Amino acid sequence: MTEDPGAGAGEQSQSPGRHMSAEIAEQPAVFEGLLTDRSALTEVARRIAERRPRFALLAARGSSDHAAIYAKYLVEVLLQLPAGLVSPSSTTLYGAQPDLTDVLLISVSQSGGSPDLLEVTETARRNGATTVAVTNNPGSALNTAAEMSVDIGAGTEQAVAATKTYSATLLTLYLLIDAIRGGSAEHAVRLPELADRALAPAEEVDEAARRYRFADRVLTTGRGYSSATASEAALKLAETSYLSARAYSGADLLHGPVAAVDAETAVLALCSSGKGGAAMREVLATVHERGAEICAIGSAASALPGAHAVDLPESAEEVAPVLEVLPVQRLALTLALERGEDPDRPRGLSKVTRTR
Repeated sequence: MTEDPGAGAGEQSQSPGRHMSAEIAEQPAVFEGLLTDRSALTEVARRIAERRPRFALLAARGSSDHAAIYAKYLVEVLLQLPAGLVSPSSTTLYGAQPDLTDVLLISVSQSGGSPDLLEVTETARRNGATTVAVTNNPGSALNTAAEMSVDIGAGTEQAVAATKTYSATLLTLYLLIDAIRGGSAEHAVRLPELADRALAPAEEVDEAARRYRFADRVLTTGRGYSSATASEAALKLAETSYLSARAYSGADLLHGPVAAVDAETAVLALCSSGKGGAAMREVLATVHERGAEICAIGSAASALPGAHAVDLPESAEEVAPVLEVLPVQRLALTLALERGEDPDRPRGLSKVTRTR
């Protein structure tokens, strides 16, 4: 874990979660910075568009993998291109060398330091792919390996649990993909203001944390773009509060896992206005009938059944995950503190995880 150079061990123990709390609060300013100067990103997008890729692949791990899920939806819906998630082990363990001519590979890594993503990117570039690194570290080996790179510009993150780097990655991916299609980022321009509103004190978040304090298992769910937020929510709750948390697409939930839902199950549902949120109505009605305690988060939260509704300001559905994750992060922080844990110092974890 990266420590604050000016903080001693005593201060750490007296202020659990202070890094995570501060970095959650920084996000509106980070968004503003990303939107203010898009020149480098726009140039990368122009070069990609000129090559007219026939397919897109996304390579990532951890929180960045959830950002890649979001980007997969963006590519498929906004660019109308098929997209897939890379299995790094195909390259690193099994030595696969697929022909990637005319394929766009976007490698997403907050640190740019994971050896497996580096190897995947190098291999893809040798095999004909247009390679782009999206990182928070312009000097990383991943940036050097890729033909092009985009900086998410979130600044140094001290907490182990990714907050501002995750949301900044989402926004960067949206701006990149929107620019590839020739967009002007019109749906993103109000995100700093909307993020300020989303981060305003929310009694429902605090109440949900108090209720979930005694939960043994949590199920997170969403549809469409919001399925990425459901996956990130499960990870945040597991790594900060050590909860047994599992994410399901709302569609997959009804295909079997709903049988395990009962009155002892806490359900965190991401429900923003749009087609994905509308598709969650039947899912949550079924879950509600089984007695689960539901906390709905999103701009459509109040219109759905549940014990708690964390309403968010309206936005275009394609950028809603940038806002949805903010109360999720605050819930993870508050719940960890309620359970007597320090989310800045999760056991067994470090800031950079190296896998192959």
